[in-house]
Amino acid sequence: MKIIASYSIKGGVGKTAASVNLAYASAKAGNETLLIDLDPQGASSFYFRIGASKKESRSYFFTKKNRLLKNIRGSNYKRLDILPANLSFRNFDIMLSSMNKSKKRLKEILSSLEDEYDLIILDCPPNINLLSENVFNAADMVLVPVIPTTLSERTYEQLLNFFQNNNYKKKIIHPFFSMAQSKNKLHHQTITDMEQRYPVFMKSIISFSPEIERMGIHREPVLAYASKKNHVQAYRTLFNEIVNVLAKDK
Repeated sequence: MKIIASYSIKGGVGKTAASVNLAYASAKAGNETLLIDLDPQGASSFYFRIGASKKESRSYFFTKKNRLLKNIRGSNYKRLDILPANLSFRNFDIMLSSMNKSKKRLKEILSSLEDEYDLIILDCPPNINLLSENVFNAADMVLVPVIPTTLSERTYEQLLNFFQNNNYKKKIIHPFFSMAQSKNKLHHQTITDMEQRYPVFMKSIISFSPEIERMGIHREPVLAYASKKNHVQAYRTLFNEIVNVLAKDK
């Protein structure tokens, strides 16, 4: 089982769109796939038309496998399950801070799902906190969408500095360009500059696209309703690239 975290300090960079479409691509490739929506806004859950149980407390998440499994929902797609977000997830840090091994609770609970899934994808909220550190400890790959702008570049550098200063392995960070605009000269220049400074960037580039923005209307992965579009196929290309990276890291 492999765990991929779709993560960024900055919001609005295409993190959830990547999570949803990579999970879909994984299931279509024959993998038993679980998408975990860790963001209390619940965008990934929304795209798959799945709501969280209003009666369930967040306390099950890091402690009880049986209750965790009970909250996993099947999607409309074969081999793809969803663990939907709950608004109480906003208090994860408060709960984690009172636990032993507070930075490794997520790793422990997800390892118990090894017999159920081939791939787990985490759609993470945009911040650095105790939950984020749980993600960094649990993930085999931290996939970071970067809009080719100065501010997004700055937040990527902040993430690298955090990993270095807190002894996390930077080799698990794999950035890719997201929401890139082909006619934007600044985007072109930023991509060129950042690829030179950071050779670890994935080759796949996700372009800004109205089709991707319509996911909220269709409430399904863009690969499910516009798969023939070249810029949409970039998600499948990105997934294949991820598979190759994970295979090399074995």
